[in-house]
Amino acid sequence: MAGGEGTRLRPLTSNQPKPMVPIVNKPCMEHIIELLGKHGLTDIVVTVAFLPQSIRGYFGDGSALGVSIEYSVEETPLGTAGSVRNAAEHLDETFIVISGDALTDFNITDIIDFHNSKGSMITIALKSVENPLEFGVVIVDEEKHIKQFLEKPSWGQVFSDYVNTGIYVFEPEIFEYIPENTKYDFSKDLFPKMLERGKPLYGFPCDGYWQDIGNINQYLRANHDALDGKVKVDIPGIRLHENIYIGEKLNLDGLDNIRGPALIGDYSKIDPAAKIQPYSIFGNNVIVKDNAETDHCVIDSNTYIGSGAKVSGSIIGKNCDIKPAATIHANAAIGDECSIGDHSMIASNVKIYPFKVIEAGAHVFSSIIWEWRALSTLFGRDGVSGLVNVDITAELALKLGMAYGTALDKGAQVTCSRDEHPASRMIKRAIIAGLSSTGVNVRDLRVTPAAVNRFGLKSGNASGGIHVRVSAWHPEVIQILFFEPPGSPISESTEREIEKYYNRHNYRRAFYTELGRIIYPARSTEEYIQGLLSTWDVEKIRARRFRFVLDYSYSSASLIAGRMLSQLGAEIIALNTFLDENKSWATATRMESDSSRLQKMVVSAGADLGIAIDNAAEKLFLVDEKGHEISPEKTLFLLLKLTAGSDECGRIALPLTVSRLAEQLVESTSCRIVRTKVSQAALTGAATEPDVIFAGAVGGDYIFPRFLPAHDALMSMGKVLELLALSDKPLSELVAEIPDTMLLKESKSCPWSLKGAVMREISESALEEENVDRLDGVKIFYDEGWVQILPSPDEPLFEIYAEGNTMEDSQDLLERYSARLDEIMAAHEQEEV
Repeated sequence: MAGGEGTRLRPLTSNQPKPMVPIVNKPCMEHIIELLGKHGLTDIVVTVAFLPQSIRGYFGDGSALGVSIEYSVEETPLGTAGSVRNAAEHLDETFIVISGDALTDFNITDIIDFHNSKGSMITIALKSVENPLEFGVVIVDEEKHIKQFLEKPSWGQVFSDYVNTGIYVFEPEIFEYIPENTKYDFSKDLFPKMLERGKPLYGFPCDGYWQDIGNINQYLRANHDALDGKVKVDIPGIRLHENIYIGEKLNLDGLDNIRGPALIGDYSKIDPAAKIQPYSIFGNNVIVKDNAETDHCVIDSNTYIGSGAKVSGSIIGKNCDIKPAATIHANAAIGDECSIGDHSMIASNVKIYPFKVIEAGAHVFSSIIWEWRALSTLFGRDGVSGLVNVDITAELALKLGMAYGTALDKGAQVTCSRDEHPASRMIKRAIIAGLSSTGVNVRDLRVTPAAVNRFGLKSGNASGGIHVRVSAWHPEVIQILFFEPPGSPISESTEREIEKYYNRHNYRRAFYTELGRIIYPARSTEEYIQGLLSTWDVEKIRARRFRFVLDYSYSSASLIAGRMLSQLGAEIIALNTFLDENKSWATATRMESDSSRLQKMVVSAGADLGIAIDNAAEKLFLVDEKGHEISPEKTLFLLLKLTAGSDECGRIALPLTVSRLAEQLVESTSCRIVRTKVSQAALTGAATEPDVIFAGAVGGDYIFPRFLPAHDALMSMGKVLELLALSDKPLSELVAEIPDTMLLKESKSCPWSLKGAVMREISESALEEENVDRLDGVKIFYDEGWVQILPSPDEPLFEIYAEGNTMEDSQDLLERYSARLDEIMAAHEQEEV
């Protein structure tokens, strides 16, 4: 398989196919052909698509390598299976499919023998890896039957650390299941289809080396591993001490200035005062002048390294000119035929695409690109976030706005809002400038809660929304949140579209008569308030004549809530009603102080309850009339019970980790519980379903989707008042009616390198249980209760939840699986030792 463009590996692959990138001075594909030849596989068909002449011109008919090569040209993209189907005329017996752009030394003979012994139609070579998230995970049973495929799973879906290496053994009958001249993939189309039809698929775990070279880091690692002998490949040149390999006809005074492991290609010239540090890999005819220094780098053929230049942890293409005293930092990549000026500096992770000239003394901190390049990680769990003026700069915000605008139609409208912090104002203004430059109109709400922005999307006022705020837990972290109708976070496909334009720097630039306008809507807040009031039973709330204490937590909700609350007939004592940019984020000390103050005010004022909202106006916390703080778990069950007991009927969405008490509280009502994955995105996604009437999680996050499928503290506040108005009992009594749960939780540290293996073993052991849920992590049900093992997507740890019929049962389940995780980790750590 040699049709890949290798977009994530650019600029190395800007003008050559990915299989042709050199690994220790040989194209990666040449190592693969040599491997096949060692195992007696000499009849080879190469599928080519991108720059096929480069591969044909180098390998020819294969005779120079002792093999026979035929070529199958893919005129249009056919996918992995489709491209092999295109070569079917050459494949009339058992055949192996292997990538030309992944380095391996697997024992191919063993894979084929296993395939034949099983009488299999399909055998997939598997490899255990530390981090399976970037690969297709494969789950097998004891007989190596494949049970399930997961393409690029989340940590909650990693039930195995075996990944699909893209090496397959097939029988020719497989072509009966692959349509001709159609885009068709092995992993996405063929394998799931075969599993559905009950066809036997086998996986063969391999012990050798395998490394995809999909990005710059993997490419460097493959080269270093080859020098270290971690992969069995033939390295050109003569091997000397310290694993120093030298080619023919070098211009060297000696080896005193070369430290191994290193590889110096044919005809290269190293001046006596140059310093060649470990893991320097030079192609043919590389010149390194006096006082230049290289380490942990790959420098391709015919490149010149000037005196005093430093190349560290980076990649330099062919025919490059690195001028004197230039510095190239770690993970930078310079394409072919570039000139890097003297005393210039290329920062870490910068990519310079082919045929570029960097002027003398220039300091380059961002990539210089002439065509498409690989996506970077822009979006996280909280939109786009990072340290202000470090990760999130005005320049980034400008480009982000341009990328988002390019993804939208010209003339579309985007609603922008922010919190009160000056950093949020700076970033929002830069985003607005970017949007306007692409011909997108902006509805600027200025300082307002995100819920007002979201509500406008539900009302059809805009195609999308952006809200900028300071993180609630870190004063230096800024968050840029993106919304789409009906007020939910943007989809992953939209995120990818924005990232595509952002990383390509391929922005739409509107003509001067088409620039986007900035509008300041006059009635957005009034529309939001009317929407809230129309959702609640205001008459019932007014009839109850509540007295309550409301802590705004210095949030922008204080700017709009007064006009709404005046219509509820309630007596309100308000706290922290002003905006304070220095209190946009919460410290533990301040939270404790504010909570204590709220509790005391409720008692002294004789109030019915106390309500606190967070600074983002998304979370809600309650205090009963006795001044007792109600736990978030109790609040969730209170709202669940009151909602299910009202006239509404439908589904209630809760994460898997919420206690099964939820089902007990609604069993006599017309409502039913649906479970979601343990993430905010999953919960808000469930809230968009038409028959969901309430969604919530432990932590103050509540959603009433008939108003807005998103967290909104003001909506939650009004709903609390409405539900309480339906009951003549005080809040403390209603809370006392909710039983305590038996739910326990423990966080268990686990190295990133072991998380995949732990999930595989837990998943395999769960096969023996009768009742298992794999929606997110592994949840196992027993007669005495349930336990859930959930790997954290962001931290090196597992969360263990256990709930039994009694607290003793819960403790027993928790300790049992905590010990099981310790046992698995200890075993793997011992193997590494």
